[in-house]
Amino acid sequence: MACVLLFSRLLPFSHRLTRTSVCLFSLFLSYLCYCALFPADTVMQKSGDPTQSCQRVRADGVKRRIQKSLSCVLPSDARRSIVEAPRPNTDQRPPSTPHIIRNDTPSPPMGNLKFGNKKLPNAIIVGVKKGGTRAVLEFIRIHPDVRAAGTETHFFDRNYDRGLEWYRGLMPRTLESQITMEKTPSYFVTKETPHRISAMSRDTKLIVVVRDPVTRAISDYTQTLSKTPDLPSFQELAFRNQSLGIVDTSWNAIRIGLYVLHLENWLRYFPLAQIHFVSGERLITDPAGELARVQDFLGLKRIVTDKHFYFNRTKGFPCLKKPESSGSPRCLGKSKGRTHVQIDRDAIEQLRDFYRPYNVKFYEMVGHDFKWE
Repeated sequence: MACVLLFSRLLPFSHRLTRTSVCLFSLFLSYLCYCALFPADTVMQKSGDPTQSCQRVRADGVKRRIQKSLSCVLPSDARRSIVEAPRPNTDQRPPSTPHIIRNDTPSPPMGNLKFGNKKLPNAIIVGVKKGGTRAVLEFIRIHPDVRAAGTETHFFDRNYDRGLEWYRGLMPRTLESQITMEKTPSYFVTKETPHRISAMSRDTKLIVVVRDPVTRAISDYTQTLSKTPDLPSFQELAFRNQSLGIVDTSWNAIRIGLYVLHLENWLRYFPLAQIHFVSGERLITDPAGELARVQDFLGLKRIVTDKHFYFNRTKGFPCLKKPESSGSPRCLGKSKGRTHVQIDRDAIEQLRDFYRPYNVKFYEMVGHDFKWE
């Protein structure tokens, strides 16, 4: 009404103005009327709908999302009556409001953020049992570019029928620059495993921790005895006829130490350059040196060094020094470094004679003398 009165007052003078001036003056009056009716700080959408949201306009002209509010469209008494009204049945669908800007947009998938994705392993510690595989995994996983599954997955020997997606689900999330690892020592002696890993990826890097096969067999027996106290003696299990020196290669503790026979199976699917052998003995006496070679094999910068280790005289095994964020050093569990069962000296010598030709052939095949004598 105010705009109409103002325009009627100015109408007698309009004959003095040009047509263009009149148009511009009319536009200016229209703008003043619009500003009076619609304040600049609030833009209301569908004012007839009391549940509609408001969008406040910032100084820079960008619309900012705000919570749904009735304060911009209803007086206080109307808002109070709506607030006091009973809640609607949750089974009923709310009316569609296609023009409302909502703040409940789903977040992007976690895998697309800095947490990374679950990937199939780039490297696997495939053996051998009681050789030092847990130590290698615990030592290498302190490297910032390595993430590893915490438990043995046994995918390629026991759970292969579950499929690769199940296997992938067991892996930790890694960034693009990080290596995914897992360890299952029984892989090395399982006939089907090399072919299965090759089918997954022929580029998989393999790590084998080997140890004097006689010492390894005694360690294996000691662990089993701790769980099965009524186990027969070591000699009864290791020999078919000890007086004749006939070794029972069907016993798993003996069979695992025939490294050269297992390696021949792996070389049917992977080149030797893709398999790295860690000395279980040197892992105790020089853990930093062995880890340096592992890091080189994996293409990692040498970050894990001698400053990370100290020798635990009680366990007779190296442990990781106390991290700054931890209150105590990190040593392997009670099952690691346990005292071995005492075995008759003659039985040990007979086993050394049995393993010697297999060891020599193994040294020749890998190009390294482990000096197991």
